[in-house]
Amino acid sequence: MRVLIFAATLAIGFGSAAAAQSSFNYGTGSNSRSHYVQPHFNSNGSYTDGHYRTNPDSSRSNNYGAYGNYNNHNGGYGDGYGRSKRY
Repeated sequence: MRVLIFAATLAIGFGSAAAAQSSFNYGTGSNSRSHYVQPHFNSNGSYTDGHYRTNPDSSRSNNYGAYGNYNNHNGGYGDGYGRSKRY
């Protein structure tokens, strides 16, 4: 009986993990062309670290910060708010 309960619990756990992974939508993929932005101070006095960004084009869905797109420079995925983070 314990083995049966353990097997059922294990199956439910794997089913939930598979459902969670399949619901993640990866978007269109990141633009393969990018450039480095030097660290700088903005006009309001705030500091921005150096970082890579995709070259401008007519699409917003192929940028590093678009939801689910992979940023190979920092190993993170876009969060949909213009940032890419490691999860």
